This record gives sequence, C-alpha cells and structure tokens, in this order.
Amino acid sequence: MSSVIRGSGPRVVVIGAGFGGLGAARALRQQGVTDITVLERADGVGGVWRDNTYPDAACDVPSPLYSWSWAINPAWGRRYSKQPEILAYLRASAEREGLTDLVVTGAAVTSCVLQDDGCTWSVATAGGTTYEADLVVSAVGQLSNPVIPSLRGADTFAGPAFHSAQWRHDLDLTGRKVAVIGTGASAIQFVPGIVDRVAELTVFQRSAPYVVPKPDQEYRPRHHRAFDRWPRLLTVERATTFKLTELLNAALGGQVRWSKALLSAIGAAWKLHLRRQVKDAALRAKLIPDYEIGCKRILFSNDWYPALDRDHVEVVTDGVAGVEPTGVRDDAGVLHEADVIIWGTGFAATAFLADIEVTGADGADLHEAWSDGARAHLGLAVPGFPNFFAIYGPNTNLGGSSIIGMMEAQAAYVAQVARRLADSDARRVEVREEVYDAYDAEMQRRLADTAWTGCDSWYVDGPRITTNWPGKVSEYQQRTAEVDWSELEVTPARG
Repeated sequence: MSSVIRGSGPRVVVIGAGFGGLGAARALRQQGVTDITVLERADGVGGVWRDNTYPDAACDVPSPLYSWSWAINPAWGRRYSKQPEILAYLRASAEREGLTDLVVTGAAVTSCVLQDDGCTWSVATAGGTTYEADLVVSAVGQLSNPVIPSLRGADTFAGPAFHSAQWRHDLDLTGRKVAVIGTGASAIQFVPGIVDRVAELTVFQRSAPYVVPKPDQEYRPRHHRAFDRWPRLLTVERATTFKLTELLNAALGGQVRWSKALLSAIGAAWKLHLRRQVKDAALRAKLIPDYEIGCKRILFSNDWYPALDRDHVEVVTDGVAGVEPTGVRDDAGVLHEADVIIWGTGFAATAFLADIEVTGADGADLHEAWSDGARAHLGLAVPGFPNFFAIYGPNTNLGGSSIIGMMEAQAAYVAQVARRLADSDARRVEVREEVYDAYDAEMQRRLADTAWTGCDSWYVDGPRITTNWPGKVSEYQQRTAEVDWSELEVTPARG
C-alpha cells in the first residue's frame, strides 16, 4: 500500500543527491525554504562521484574550480583530485550544511504527476511511497545512466562483463585477458590504472579522442601553508582558474575571432603529445581522430598514450561485430580472446529523465514533448510542466569548465521561484510558450556555429545538440541571476 508523506507548504522535492541536488537544497534554504525532501535512488549521496569508483577515476577540471563556491576547500591534495577525495569533499561539505539530513536514500523516483489542481505534484518511488510537492526539482544529471550497447551475443560471454560505472572491485584482473570497449573519458583513466596488472589488454576504439597533456600536480605542504597565511589566495586561485576555462568555453562556442586559433594551438599540443608518447608509427596512425578538434570532448591524460604503447596491449579500430563466449569478434572477422569485458561506453546523456515518467498539464508526457530532442528554457523549465524545474538540464553542459558553476546558478534561480511560492504571492509558475520557443531557437542557432557540429558525439540527439551550452559560464550566470518574471506565467494564490 502506498503511503503519502505530507508537510507544510511550500513543499519541495529534489530528485538526486549529487552536486546538483544538494546544491539546490542549500540554495532553497538560503531563501528561507525549509520543507525540502531530497530523494536519492542509491544508498548514499554523491551522484557520479559515488558511482564511478574505477581505478584512477578523477576530474578533468581543476579542483579549486570543481567545488562549491560556498565551500572553497584549502586542503585539496592535488590540482586534479581523484574520486575518493572529491566524494569525501562533497559529503563533508553537505554534512556541515545539514543537507544530508534532508536526504531519503533508496528512493528511486519512478513518476512525477501533476495533480488536478494544476500546481501540486505527486512524486512516486519504486518502494511505493508517494510524496506531494508544490515544487519539484530534478537533479538527476546528464551522466547518471550507463550505456551498454546491444551487441550480438553479448549475453553469451562466459566471463565477467561490467560497465566502468559499475566497477567490480571483487574481481581480480591480475593475469587476465581483458577487452575494453570504448575510449572515452572513463577509459582513458581506468586503462592506465589496470594495464600493469593484466596479461593482455585489447582496446576497441570506435573513434580516437584528442588527448592533451594534463597539467596535474600534487600540492606540497608549502602550497597549503600559503593558503593558511594568505586566505585570499584561495579566491584568487579559483578566479584565475575560472578565467582560463572561460577562454576554452569561448573557443568551443565560436564566440571570439580567435576561436580557431586557440583550438589549433590545442591541436598542436595534442599532436606533439602523441608523437612524444607513442613511438610506434602504426599505432600513432590509429590514434589520430577523424574529426576536427573540439567536436567531441577534449580529454586530458599523461598516461593514456603510454598505456596503449605496450607490448601486451592491442588497439582495434575495425569495430565490434559481436560477442562470443570466449571473446569479442571485430568487423574484420577476428576473434579477440578475453576473460573479462569492461564497457567504457559512456552514459545516456541525451536521454534526460529517462527512468522517470513525468506527466504535466492535461496529461502531457514530458518525453513525448522531447521526442525530437530535449529542450528547456534556460535548461530549467518546460511549458505545460508548471512548478517543475531541472538542474543540469538540456543545453547546460560545458565543454571547458566546471559544471558546478552552472548548477549553482540554476539552483539560485529555482530558489527564487520557491521563495515567491513561499510568500503566497503565487501558486503556479510556468514558462511562457513563446519564451520557450524563442530560447530554443537561439540555442540551436548559436550551437550551429560551435565546434560541436559536424561529428557524432554524446552531445547530439538526432539533428540537435541537446546537452551543451554555447556560451561562457559567466553569460549563463548573468542570465539566471534574477528571475525575469515577464518570461513566466504566474498564477496568483487564492485569496
């Protein structure tokens, strides 16, 4: 039997307890909204940093920037922190703010249904509990659902097979023949992390990535002493890192006249990196991308190329025809024997809210509304779905900076809406249809001039780029800093 959790209004349900969901909860509290429930499908907070525990998992955004602005951390151990440190930071920061007290774990949301009053949402979980909410904030992210391709014979493989986001820590890879399918951001980290343990490693590469040097370093004691002596250095370090990443955002977005020049310079760094680290000419030829730099995610690593340039490692570019009990057969008909298969095949980034049925006004289905590609005003709101907002929604991903800066801006915007509901000035807030359409037209027009056009990537859904923001983070922050109420249809509260 379903039970209903009730509270005093405005009631807010946040879906997801990663950086986005916890940050939204804090922003709501900053606006004086306290009736908040954060529903998390897993057994703890942390989002992607809880789930992705593969060897050498790390962030490719410098730690001083990949952190909450309200929890600047002077104790990072290195410039590009690894998963355990990021997860520990997230949990400790959330606990200090009392945010973890708001989280209900093991609560996988299955549906959000707008009630007949047109402003109250019924949020159901797989466990049978239903929560009523005056405002729903989806913070499930773009990189939360792993993808394993449907390949002929995949279910016949005799050995263990798992996705990198579901790493089998109970499985010893020492002396095993391992097949890795995929060469994306996760693979370039875990392949170097396992290469010295395995007997043979076969890497199936559909498309070669651009991999450039990662300017990583361990922070020495004098680094931390400097922060203790001059605390302002923390904000200076963060601001400097932000400005540097904004240059890359501008270049990828085609916003400045020197965009091509900067991308060409990055391409030159890639070429030199490849030449220095891979001595085998035949292997180098396999590792040259067949698309313009920037079209897909640029990756950072100092040990990816050396890991591939090993005697017991083979890079296969013929494609995967299918899986057999003893290994993986490529399109050329060659069977590559394997004891273990690791899927490094990424996430369903364009399948926004795929596991959740969202039913809005007049029975509207959000996934039907997005049948030709997801879109939302400011990445946040969709007409027909009042009092429902998304954190890290369509067209808010970045190619060159910290997504946390975008999510904080989104959280602050939603919190302003919640504040207005709390003041009893309004009971229903919905983006206007014409505003939604104009914004989407602007996004697609601007995206057409970016580096991300012209190749098949996880940024693209059919003819549309549905994941990425075409501008700088600073522009997005300015556009969301104050809610423009003229863009929204506000239904007053009953007197």
